[in-house]
Amino acid sequence: MVLATPPSTHPLAEILTRLEQGGALLPESPDNLLEVVGILKSYGHVLDAYQRNLNYIAEHQFLVLFPFFKYFNGEVTLQKLLKHWWHDRINYEFAEYCMKAMFWHGGTALDNYLDSPEFQQRVEKILQVKLRGNVIMGSLNRLFPEFLPEQVRLLSYYSALGQFWDVMSRMFLVLSDRYDHGEINSIKDVVDHIREGLVTAAAQPITYAVMVADQRYEIIPKSAGLQFLMDTAVPYVEAVFFRSFPFFGTVSYNAQAHQISAEQADFNYGVLYADPLPVGGAGIPPTLLMQDMLHYLPDYLQEIYLRGSRRQDDFRVKICLSFQKSMFCVTTAAIQGLAPYPLDTADPTQQQTNRRYLEQWLDRMVNSRLPSLN
Repeated sequence: MVLATPPSTHPLAEILTRLEQGGALLPESPDNLLEVVGILKSYGHVLDAYQRNLNYIAEHQFLVLFPFFKYFNGEVTLQKLLKHWWHDRINYEFAEYCMKAMFWHGGTALDNYLDSPEFQQRVEKILQVKLRGNVIMGSLNRLFPEFLPEQVRLLSYYSALGQFWDVMSRMFLVLSDRYDHGEINSIKDVVDHIREGLVTAAAQPITYAVMVADQRYEIIPKSAGLQFLMDTAVPYVEAVFFRSFPFFGTVSYNAQAHQISAEQADFNYGVLYADPLPVGGAGIPPTLLMQDMLHYLPDYLQEIYLRGSRRQDDFRVKICLSFQKSMFCVTTAAIQGLAPYPLDTADPTQQQTNRRYLEQWLDRMVNSRLPSLN
């Protein structure tokens, strides 16, 4: 494609040009392709486990104030207890970490609905049934009338993220199958696969209902108009890829230290910014995800990691680097899918509009890990 716009002076001008020409944030290379496909295969298996647990909690641990066995998906056995205590299990805590990042940052159509009178009416109707005969929870609700509705809002995010990850896990596993069959041969192919998957699922409704006293109650009905792409995928990218939370122990939460921005919109602690070196250290939430993905690494990816001088000693750091590469591919798919005009347009006015759009994205990535991966 011939661009009518002049060369850009943006700090990431080379990457901008590549995006305008239909490329990805991550450059093409055989190793990048292997790492991205391999890590997304592992991530697909982990996300499948995460989404099953999030949906189980939302549907079967509804307003259980002390959900001791919420990570067991309804199957509590001595063997699972021993594995749980020995930490030989999937770390579902990380799924909740991502969910709480979305819940805290908010500012979406889902957030607006959860603050609406319709949601409040639905919650009150459910609470009338749920609290019937329950003196303790009834008293709690009278003393703190906003507590239980806030828990239902949180559970709505459990469900919404679970539904989002259900789609994404299948998308990543199909990507791996297509790679094995010789259908995926470049980073561009990876991005195209993810973008098409996002577009296909874009209008999928996000709903949430629970069973209380053998009766089904809708909390987020289909009529609320919430959809997969704009109401879960885009907020997820914003909250988890870009903003997230500062990691405890790496920066000071003391306001006088000024190590954390006072403006929530200025947070840049997401996966696209995270320093891979602390990963593997105690208290760093992504360590849990890297540990989970370690169990599902395909052989060809392990072979790449074993080429390094440290071999298995820094597997989690290597996994984090590969994961960041893959998330820049997912981000590219989102950028392409949300572009105001097709990126291959020949219209000069549309090219200029696309450039301004792309520069806004890249402005946020100047201090991310993107420059080091290029």
